[in-house]
Amino acid sequence: MAKVKIVIKPWGKEEILKIAPKYVMKRITIKAGHRMSLQLHELKEETIYVLSGNLIVWNSIDFEDNETFHPGSIIHVPPRKVHRFGASAQGDVIILECSTVELDDVIRLADDYNR
Repeated sequence: MAKVKIVIKPWGKEEILKIAPKYVMKRITIKAGHRMSLQLHELKEETIYVLSGNLIVWNSIDFEDNETFHPGSIIHVPPRKVHRFGASAQGDVIILECSTVELDDVIRLADDYNR
């Protein structure tokens, strides 16, 4: 049985379930009231499945274009798409992320944690 790698983040944690030659599978927890950096990827492509909680997704640099996704929702993030994931103050969000293998392909445009 493979061991899950846990990466603690200021907004929650990533559990890396599988790194395969062509994809990476993660279980991501975003703590209530927190959000990831506003970012894009040059090559990385992601598909997100909301397991629990209400996921807030920002789709632009101006922070006004946001949507809320509920459990069972699927979000596709192609390369070069600006995005930011977050949780409302009401509770944590848990998502599954299946992506291509470019894990270091992150261009941060804004970040609440000064990274």
